[in-house]
Amino acid sequence: MRLAVIPARGGSKRIPRKNIKPFCGKAIIAYSIEAAIESGLFDHVIVSTDDDEIAGVARQHGAEIPFIRPAELADDFTGTNAIVKHAIEWYADHDISVDTACCIYATAPLLQSDYIEQGYRQLLDAKTDFAFSITSYAFPIQRALRLNENNTVEAINPDAIASRSQDLEECWHDAGQFYWGTANAFVDELAIMSSRASGVILPRYRVQDIDTIEDWKQAELMYLALQKQ
Repeated sequence: MRLAVIPARGGSKRIPRKNIKPFCGKAIIAYSIEAAIESGLFDHVIVSTDDDEIAGVARQHGAEIPFIRPAELADDFTGTNAIVKHAIEWYADHDISVDTACCIYATAPLLQSDYIEQGYRQLLDAKTDFAFSITSYAFPIQRALRLNENNTVEAINPDAIASRSQDLEECWHDAGQFYWGTANAFVDELAIMSSRASGVILPRYRVQDIDTIEDWKQAELMYLALQKQ
């Protein structure tokens, strides 16, 4: 069985009620639910939440709520593995075996179902434990600066400052959209970001981390621009 797990706890701090906040006309979680359903890959698309209101909104957009997430898995420190592991074990307790699972973040309105499908193919073809979304840095990270207390700058890697951009290695970061994995990898709580993971490359214009109101506004502008294409 293939399972999509969308974590959405109620206690978001920086953007209150973030997971069901309206984004370009509908609750932001709706985009993740719809992308998962549109992919046609999953036997069940569930939202793992501790919050009744979020559960209600998720159901309206087609997700299942087979359980309410326990309080001990709804704090600021619970990671992706633990949430997906809990869902897989819940199904196992109900005599349903999960083969692969995909954790899809609730605040990923730029996500497309095609990339979810690509991630699944890479997971199978590469025979890795995980396959997750990544994108490239827009600027060489080797030339990053730190800002000192007196507002002066300092190179983190001074040796790279004089290098041409094209001579520096291209670097990638987690796109924060989805994480495919085998059920065993999630249950054993293996590290997602390791040599046992395949990177699913997304274009930068499809990626925006949403942690602040400024991020939110940027994501809305990107979404609206993409709708005009």
